[in-house]
Amino acid sequence: MIEWYNPNKWLDNPIIFKWIFIIVWMLAALVNGILLTNYFIYPLYILTVIFLGIGYFDKPKWLLVLLATGVVLTRIFLSPEPSTSLELFFLHWFTYVIILFISVSLMRSYQDTKRNQIELNIALSKSLNSRDSYTAHHSQNVAYYAMKIAKEMKICRSKREALYLGGLLHDIGKIGIPESVLTKPEKLSTEEFEVIKLHPVIGYDMIKHIVSFKENGVLDMTLYHHERYDGKGYPKGLKGEDIPLVARVITVADAFDAMTSKRIYRNELDWKTIVNELEQNKGKQFDPAIIDVFLKILQREGKKIVENCKAYKV
Repeated sequence: MIEWYNPNKWLDNPIIFKWIFIIVWMLAALVNGILLTNYFIYPLYILTVIFLGIGYFDKPKWLLVLLATGVVLTRIFLSPEPSTSLELFFLHWFTYVIILFISVSLMRSYQDTKRNQIELNIALSKSLNSRDSYTAHHSQNVAYYAMKIAKEMKICRSKREALYLGGLLHDIGKIGIPESVLTKPEKLSTEEFEVIKLHPVIGYDMIKHIVSFKENGVLDMTLYHHERYDGKGYPKGLKGEDIPLVARVITVADAFDAMTSKRIYRNELDWKTIVNELEQNKGKQFDPAIIDVFLKILQREGKKIVENCKAYKV
């Protein structure tokens, strides 16, 4: 579902503009060809090439020019032009192609900015690698599993992308945890575990001033990914649906990757044990609805989901 009031949500879904381009082009042809044959509706044709550039920004230039030429021909033949000379055709063609590539350039710039943000967040998550090699890979894995869950839940594309970013950054607060605690091979003492429990708040404080992270839920994922559905988690002790949905998704992805990965103090768990842990903690640590969705994915993909995760590239 798209948040219609937010322009960025539209730009995140270029397929919408592909359909708008087709609809507006057909509308212009219908209006000029049948309904209003004696009126000038040039703005419709200009909007058509604008939507063409936004919706098809990633297509070959020759295809864009070909479609723009089609729009110009529609205007020439259906609009009440004073003349249909070759000079007039090329004047319109040149104008529309310029408008087209301005739209393409703006959309590519927007997409590049998004891509750079993702790459920056990947680099930030990998900065943990200098202190804890497990955590860097863990963050990317959690991001992948969270995105898989979101897709299965039919969460909109922009939210799925936010979940991927949140997965990358959910453990960023561990940068502020002493290395002696972070990489200790034995079981943590009560005092050391209390120190570890500070990382969601540390991470939140590190990135809380980034406005986009507040808007897309990344702050919620960072702060609340250790809350439990039964209210026994930390740092706030939130319960049930008081925990933001995106954080509940990250919690499942986080736990699954922890169980399927080799840790400093143990090897990865066997598959049957992992599935049993997920089922037994439904309604306790995990949101039951999200666990049902994830178990459905695991039933369908089996152990391949772990292999696909390792091979996944942004």
